Amino acid sequence: MTSTSVAATGGRARRGKSKLGWNVLGLLVFLVAGFPLYWMLDTAFKPAKDAIDPDPSLFPTGFTLDNFRRALDIADFWGPVGRSLIVALSVVVIGMVVGVLAALAISRFAFRGRKVVIVGILAVQMIPLVAMIIPIFLLLNDLEQYDKLTGLIITYLTFILPFTVWTLRGFIVNIPRELEEAAMVDGCSRTGAFIRVVFPLLAPGMVATSVYGFIQAWNEYIYALMLLSQKNQTATVWLGNFTTKHGTEYAPMMAGATMMAVPIVVLFLLVQRKMAAGLTAGAVKG
Repeated sequence: MTSTSVAATGGRARRGKSKLGWNVLGLLVFLVAGFPLYWMLDTAFKPAKDAIDPDPSLFPTGFTLDNFRRALDIADFWGPVGRSLIVALSVVVIGMVVGVLAALAISRFAFRGRKVVIVGILAVQMIPLVAMIIPIFLLLNDLEQYDKLTGLIITYLTFILPFTVWTLRGFIVNIPRELEEAAMVDGCSRTGAFIRVVFPLLAPGMVATSVYGFIQAWNEYIYALMLLSQKNQTATVWLGNFTTKHGTEYAPMMAGATMMAVPIVVLFLLVQRKMAAGLTAGAVKG
């Protein structure tokens, strides 16, 4: 065997070991990330007495739907879920409309104060959300928006819009200006060039950003707890009904959390291809 063949064989062996190592690492990351989801589902379907066993089993010990019936009976379920859907969808729609227009202005037009706007968008994202609870509460109270879904929607937009604008700006910057200019040479207006050329290329990025905004609005807890009363509570706050002075009903709580996760899973399954394309497109220079 020649030295070249030996070197090639050794190189393949090293690449094989390296690939195996990365596969093992990926599997470990998947197990760590997926274990909480598995434990939630396992607890949701196991008998309630097994959920509080001091020596729990990692594997299912039984199967029952009583926890789901208990979750639906303990308090109104569809009301909070409906309110969460209204809030999340409103935040996504408003955020996309305003975010696309703002991102287009920042990335395509040169105006005085443009850099200040960009720095401001980044700075807003660095402020801890908990630090703004009291100012937002006082502001909404003065505007008579306390304990109203519209007030909660406005609040969510304050921290979802900056991320939306910044992310969409990255996608628009990667779309060559020459495509718009060519469309305008062919007779399109600037608006027509955006709708016919830029918008289709921007769609995957909009889908990825929309899913992020929906998840943030759907899962948010602190502001929903502080700004809404019990009669207007959202789905995340609704889960607190399982904790009483007599203790926490873990099995029904996990059943409720499982039902809450269904809209997110369905949304992801519907847009997974567009979302994957959008996440990768933002990292590629046009």
